[in-house]
Amino acid sequence: MPLLENDSEAPPEGGDPYQAPPGQTLAVAAEALYIANLLLAPGLSFAILVWLYFKHRASAPSLAVCHLKQTVSASIWAGILLVIANLAILLLGGYTSANTWTVLIIYFTTCHSTLVLLGILGLAKAMAGQKYVYPLIGRPCG
Repeated sequence: MPLLENDSEAPPEGGDPYQAPPGQTLAVAAEALYIANLLLAPGLSFAILVWLYFKHRASAPSLAVCHLKQTVSASIWAGILLVIANLAILLLGGYTSANTWTVLIIYFTTCHSTLVLLGILGLAKAMAGQKYVYPLIGRPCG
């Protein structure tokens, strides 16, 4: 798919042949904050993400709102899954039990890594200027 409407047509002098869709920067920021929430700075990234959501949910373009909804929803689900993993550890004998490592390894190899991969896919879609709905945990985009 060409960037220009007509292949033989050159971009205007000093013009950009690629025009980013409205809300793409905010969509990319939301996805990057979601990944940072999972990997780098869990509390801080989530707080910034929620602040962006409440600030822009009514005024941002649909692309940005879609990615903001997805990332906030997925972040909440990630927190819920982490609480469930901790409850499983406590119910199976506490943090000094050998079961702790079993639960942690299963959690990180299935839940956490899946959430990270979905975030990377969401980031790629945001960078491409496309909407993305997370499977199972995502919220429908309007």
